[in-house]
Amino acid sequence: MTKARLLRLSVVLVSIFMILLIIVYWDNVGTAHFYLHTSFSRPHSPGAIPGITAGEDWEALPDVDEFLAKLLSSSLKQNSSIPRKTEQLLVQGSSKPVVSNLEENVRGYDWSAHNDRNSLDQEKLQIERQRTLREFCANSSFTFPTKERSFDDIPNYELNHLIVDDRHGIIYCYVPKVACTNWKRNPLDIPREHVHNTSTHLTFNKFWRRYGKFSRHLMKIKLKKYTKFLFVRDPFVRLISAFRSKFELENEEFYRRFAIPMLKLYSNHTNLPTSVSEAFGAGLKVSFSDFIQYLLDPRTEKMAPFNEHWRQVYRLCHPCQIDYDFIGKLETLDEDAAYLLQLLKVDRLLRFPPSYRNRTASSWEDNWFAKIPLAWRQQLYKLYEADFVLFDYPKPENLLKD
Repeated sequence: MTKARLLRLSVVLVSIFMILLIIVYWDNVGTAHFYLHTSFSRPHSPGAIPGITAGEDWEALPDVDEFLAKLLSSSLKQNSSIPRKTEQLLVQGSSKPVVSNLEENVRGYDWSAHNDRNSLDQEKLQIERQRTLREFCANSSFTFPTKERSFDDIPNYELNHLIVDDRHGIIYCYVPKVACTNWKRNPLDIPREHVHNTSTHLTFNKFWRRYGKFSRHLMKIKLKKYTKFLFVRDPFVRLISAFRSKFELENEEFYRRFAIPMLKLYSNHTNLPTSVSEAFGAGLKVSFSDFIQYLLDPRTEKMAPFNEHWRQVYRLCHPCQIDYDFIGKLETLDEDAAYLLQLLKVDRLLRFPPSYRNRTASSWEDNWFAKIPLAWRQQLYKLYEADFVLFDYPKPENLLKD
């Protein structure tokens, strides 16, 4: 009688275990049979994006946001097949979004027509970018904080920039001030005003609440199976862009959290207005020099980690712990985005309008850093050196010497 009870109990336990195993497998792998997996090593046969039929001519998308919304909100089916070879990605025209003159001037949008550059050999370029990254990650003589830790050693809160799209098998590490507003408009078709609300995205740091002790294992499964990509930018130009958008435009949150302490610490202001509109009206604005002092001040990160808009890319995306399949650059955004579409097998359906160009260019660095002392510039380079080296940006020698 005891043996029979033990046998029945064993059968029940095995059944429960199998059910749990199936649930875990289905949650992480099973959806691949219904949605596009975009790993570069496997062929796919995507179908039509809602609103676009395979037989139609290419659709001229009016701006970058709409293009990316369509890309990431697409529901791709396996039954239709689309020819992979496509004609050159050309745009006949682009409509300018409604942007105020002040915002256009400060954020640096340039919607004027410009000539298409010769297309790069993107496959070789990607191989070279990944090779450079892996070589420096493996180079023991090149060191920077957190380089030697494993993926398991990364705290959950530092994984909050890795957006997971299970429908399409994509993991995107978003880097603020590198066109991230566009790329973050994910399959949920999030409105622009909600893009920077982290509660709307499924990111790795939320896995613990959903999967508990299985979270790291499931992260590794997705990292192995999904296509992982990021876009980067010249580190100093990214800092200039962050300063312009957060401190030259009225931003209540950044004024209270950052501008007020900077003005008090580095400009000796007291009794500052409580609102950004009052401060701007009184001519009280953070200078670029104040901003650089804030970044170099050892007290800054003792209070809290750098804000994401000026935190180093290696701290946001962990490129020495995660093997990225695609590394894009804002400086070659048109070509990189077009090639990414080809890799995702949607280049026949969507095209990236090459009418977006940001005027915060590397040629501006000399002007912005002209009044910054040489010693500060050298310290700032050391602070962001890993981003320069890992992503193959040239060392700004002209800024680091008298």
